[in-house]
Amino acid sequence: MIFKDLKIFSQNVQKNDLVVNTILKTQFHFNIIFIQEPPWSTFGSISSSKCGEDEELVGMLNYFNWLTFVKSSTKNCDSLRVATFINIHLSSFQFSFHKDIFNHRDISLVSFFNNSVVFFLMNIYFDFSQSALKHLKDTEANIHNVLIMTGNFNIRDSL
Repeated sequence: MIFKDLKIFSQNVQKNDLVVNTILKTQFHFNIIFIQEPPWSTFGSISSSKCGEDEELVGMLNYFNWLTFVKSSTKNCDSLRVATFINIHLSSFQFSFHKDIFNHRDISLVSFFNNSVVFFLMNIYFDFSQSALKHLKDTEANIHNVLIMTGNFNIRDSL
């Protein structure tokens, strides 16, 4: 069982590439890194079949020692505000991203297997409108074994 040795880091990086690069290149002793307000990069452009103009290819940088879990990139990636990084040494636990359960820009739900049991990790960003909290409240999902739920819980509501 890995729970007693699991080391988790959570940080709001305010879209700063340098902070993310520094964290992911120096914090190898962490197993899981939750990022809120991640930076997005434009990698190039691809031909569009919808219109005559090329579309920008936008996403997160890949890091050699980390598995990256983010929603699919779109033109407006600034609206996606959570990313989860798993240390590559834990890849045998078969981590999987679940936008099928919570498909929200401020919620990242990742599962993994340990001794044939599924566990979940949640990374949540809370804005002033508390849209993630409302989405969690309104979504009927019966999730057991949430190992950790982390984020910037600036909640000023009784919900």
